[in-house]
Parts: sequence; C-alpha cells; structure tokens
Amino acid sequence: MPTLSTDNIFRHLTLRQLQIFETVVRLGGVTRAAKALHLSQPTVSMQIKKLSETLGLALLEQVGRTMQPTSAGRDVYANIREILDRVMGLGDLALELKGEVKGELNIAVITTAAYFMPHFLGVFVERHPQVRPRLTITNRAEVLERLRSNKDDLLIMGQVPSELGVKSYPILDNEMVVVAPPVHPLATKKNIPLAQLTQERFLVREPGSGTRQAVERMLAEQGLEFTPYMVLGNAEAIKQGVMAGLGISVLSRRNLSLELSEKHIAILDVKGFPLIRRWYAVHLRGKKLSLTARTFLDFILNESGSIQSSKTV
Repeated sequence: MPTLSTDNIFRHLTLRQLQIFETVVRLGGVTRAAKALHLSQPTVSMQIKKLSETLGLALLEQVGRTMQPTSAGRDVYANIREILDRVMGLGDLALELKGEVKGELNIAVITTAAYFMPHFLGVFVERHPQVRPRLTITNRAEVLERLRSNKDDLLIMGQVPSELGVKSYPILDNEMVVVAPPVHPLATKKNIPLAQLTQERFLVREPGSGTRQAVERMLAEQGLEFTPYMVLGNAEAIKQGVMAGLGISVLSRRNLSLELSEKHIAILDVKGFPLIRRWYAVHLRGKKLSLTARTFLDFILNESGSIQSSKTV
C-alpha cells in the first residue's frame, strides 16, 4: 500500500476513482453505479479498491443488500462531492468566460409544474440549441431531497421550504380551484360554503404535498377539516378520479385547459376560491449559478407569463 502523502495521492488518485466512489455511495451499490457509469462491475470494484488503498481507509461496507459508506467513507464522500462540484465548475467557468450559453441544464419540478415546464424548456432550447436540458418530475419530498443534495441547477415548487437556506424567485401565479364532474350536484350552485366541501368525498395528494397543505391550512383557519376519501400520487391521477366521479378535489387551473374546454371537469363556485398561490424557482442560498442556469432563470422570470398564456386554451 502506498504511503499516505500528498505526492502519493497525486500519483495514485484519479478523478475517475472519485466519480466512481461518489456514484456508488449515491446510488447505494456497485451494480447501480456500474450501470449508471457504463462500466463493468469488476472495473467499479477495482477502482474503489485502489482508492481505498491510496487513502489507507476502509470506505465501504455491505449493509443488508446495499453498499454503505463507513464512518470514514462518509467524510471522504463529503470531500469528494465538493471536489467534483469544483471540477464541474471549471467547465461552467470556461463557458462563462467565452460567454456561451450551452451545456447541461438540470431542472427538477414538482408534478404540478410538469404541465408548463416542458413548454418553457422548449422555447429556451430553440433560442439556445446547444443547451442540453434534463428535467426531473417528482413529488415534493423528493424535490426537497434533491434541493438539500444540490443535485440541480434550479428547482420549481409551489411552497418554498422554510427549513432550508434557499433563495427563491416567484415565476407564475398558481390559481387553485375546486373541481368536480360536470354532473355533480354542486356544479350548478353558487357561493358554496366552505364547510359544505368537508362533507364531500375529497381526492387528495399525499401528506406533505404543497396543494394539500394549502387546502388544509385554509380549512383550519375556518375551524374546519376534511377526511380524505382517496389519496392519489399525482395531479393527473386526481383529474382522472374526478372525471370518473370518485369525488371532488383542488387542482391548479393551469393544468385543466383541455378538460375545461371539452367540459370533462367543472369548476365549483366556492367561497374563498380560487386560492392564489405561486410557483417559485429555488436554489440553495450561496449557490453560484452557471451562465446557462442564470440565463434560464432570467428567461422564466421575464417571459414565463407570456409563454404560458400562449399555451392556455
């Protein structure tokens, strides 16, 4: 085993080893890392072994069916993440010095933003064809985890987390409305009391979703609460449930253009609604955005309203 010294580290440690170790830890195993990096499993195992020998530390251990970092491995992982971030930053710096808007653009959005973000990216890529967008659509819990891990350039969500140090930018109004099948008895009523909604079969998202929290908070302010009839994983599933007559729900009006135009869904006239919220672009406070990410942020701040209006029926 080489003696641990700066000279030996420079001689034996490679960026590829750091990338492989980071991927193994992040994905929880050699097999997943090998697939993600397009390498064979023996190659991944060999590079991890070489890294361990260079540092003179046991970095990984088998815990159940997953490969987990040892105590020392966690410290090494944190340092490697910082090193790799700096290396990635060199590419961003080179592009910035050249004034080129190109390269990867990683955006993560909550599922309710999935209806408009592809349109924004489409227009942006038309203007900057050398940008390679990567869009992750997931629930609020996963978006928050991605935010904590600094996996993306920007994240789009409806409720800015107070527990994390972030910088947020309001980009679009989010008009939340109560929806029901057109044949629902309340569809022809006016000025429906909020309390009456609590007697209906309510279709909701999972606990912790921004929409559900907003509705629960609104009801609580009036001393009301509801018992969910069904919990569904995304807005599309809720729309289908409403159209199938399973119950009523609260959804973003921006996500209902087709269903409203074809009269598959009705908006109920309920006191206190529409509930106006906002979508925000968010990143960790102190994060240095690349030129491409800054350009995209400026783009959605200045032009998101006009783009969305052109896509709305």
